[in-house]
Amino acid sequence: MSVHLRPARPLDASAMGDILYSFQVEVHKAPRMWSGAETIAYCGEMIENDWVTMAEKAGRVVGFLARDGAEVCALYVVPDLRGAGLGQILLDAAKQGRDRLWLKVMEYNSGAQRFYRRNGFVEVARSDGAENDENLPDITMLWQREGT
Repeated sequence: MSVHLRPARPLDASAMGDILYSFQVEVHKAPRMWSGAETIAYCGEMIENDWVTMAEKAGRVVGFLARDGAEVCALYVVPDLRGAGLGQILLDAAKQGRDRLWLKVMEYNSGAQRFYRRNGFVEVARSDGAENDENLPDITMLWQREGT
């Protein structure tokens, strides 16, 4: 798959918001907490913080990963290309030059949990969700480069 990775630009907030909002709408257990406009504004904040790597295929934005230091804050791919290796490409790029990454994944999102486990992440904690925006149980997962 020919995918181009690049830093996000301010105008990418809309495409990112569409991807993130579509996930929110499609996953029946995910509460609809934000409107499409609020989701785009949140994506704009991630871009302003310089956290985001975009994935493009044939000039189309097809996914993104947001990372704040060692924390993976978001990893999403367009619906029609989920399972095609884009998440893997983005995560591999995020691992480059790092000794560790961590993230929180919702307990209901078993597909994401499998993906992260295949990529060397292990569960290190669970919460009841009292401290996340969704108020749903989550799992903290950690990846460490071998030998560190």
